Amino acid sequence: MRYRTIGTGAAAREVSAIALGAMKLGGTVDDDTSFAILDRFADAGGTFIDTANNYMFWEPGCSPNDSEQLIGRWRASRGIQDGDGIVIATKLGARPTLPGGGMESWEGLSAPAIRAAVGGSLERLGVDAIDLLYPHVEDRTVPLEETLGALAELVSAGTVRLVGASNHRAWRLERASAITATRDWPRYSVLQLRYSYLRPRLDIRLPELGHVHVTEDHLDFLRTENADGRPTALVVYTPLLYGAYTREDRELPAPYDHPGTPLRLAALDTVAKQTGATYNQVVLAWLMDHDPPIIPLVGVSTVAHVDEAVEATQLKLTAEQRELLDRAG
Repeated sequence: MRYRTIGTGAAAREVSAIALGAMKLGGTVDDDTSFAILDRFADAGGTFIDTANNYMFWEPGCSPNDSEQLIGRWRASRGIQDGDGIVIATKLGARPTLPGGGMESWEGLSAPAIRAAVGGSLERLGVDAIDLLYPHVEDRTVPLEETLGALAELVSAGTVRLVGASNHRAWRLERASAITATRDWPRYSVLQLRYSYLRPRLDIRLPELGHVHVTEDHLDFLRTENADGRPTALVVYTPLLYGAYTREDRELPAPYDHPGTPLRLAALDTVAKQTGATYNQVVLAWLMDHDPPIIPLVGVSTVAHVDEAVEATQLKLTAEQRELLDRAG
C-alpha cells in the first residue's frame, strides 16, 4: 500500500493512497459482505474510508443513515478506537429533511444545519471527532462566511479535525480560501470531485446532476495552493466510471461520446497489455501519480473489488507509458 498525508500541523493524517468508498455498505450491500470488504481493506493497509450522512437515501429500502451506521457497527465490533490509524471522512449538506424528499429538502450548509448534521454523524459513526468533514455540495442560499465560520467552530471545539469541500466550483474554492485566510479559520485542505482517465465534454451535463467534474481551473488552483505552501489534497470519485472500463453491460454516458474517447481507450489498452494489469488498475495508477497527485475514491460492493484496487497501488507506470496515456485524445 502507498500512503499520502492530508492536512497540516497537529491535524495532519497519513492515509492510504486509495480511499474506500462506503456508499453502498449497509444499504444495498448486506452487513456480512460490508464487514468483509472493510476487513480486507484494513488488512491490506487501507486506512481511508469515505462516507456521507445521506448514503443511500435514494435507493428503495435504504435510509440516509445506512452507510455511517454500518461503519460505526464495524468499528465497534473490531474494537477500533480513535488514533488507531483508520481515517473516516464524511459529508453533510445533502441529507433530505423530509421523508422521501429530494434536493428541495436538503439540509443545506447553514450554521444550525451543520451543527445538527455533525451531531448525527458522530452518533452514527460512534466517534468522538470526525477526521475529515466535507460540505457535500454548494449551498448558495447561505453566505460562505456562515458555513466556514460554523466549520471553524467545530474544529476549535475538537469535534472535527480537518475540513474539505466536495463538488465545489473552482471559483468558490478560491473565495473560500480568501475568507479563511483573512479570518484565520481552518481552510479546505482536501477537495473531492469527479475525475477519471476518460474525459467528458464539459458542455454536456453529466447524468448525475450533483456531480462536479474536475476542470483545468481546479487543477490550476490545486497546483498553486500546494506551490504556495497551502497543502491541498485531491480525492476523486467515480474513477472507474461505474465499471465501464471493463464491463460490456456498462455504457459510457453521453458526455464521453466524442473523438477523444476511442484514442484514450486505445492508449489504455496498450499500457494494460504492457503491464499485465487490468484497465481499472492502469486508471488508478495513472491517477495516483497524477500532477497534482490524486487519491482515487473507489466505490466497492465485493471483496474482489477491494483486491483489484489495492493491487493497483503496486503498479508504477513508466515515463513512456504515462506520456502515451497523457497525450492520447
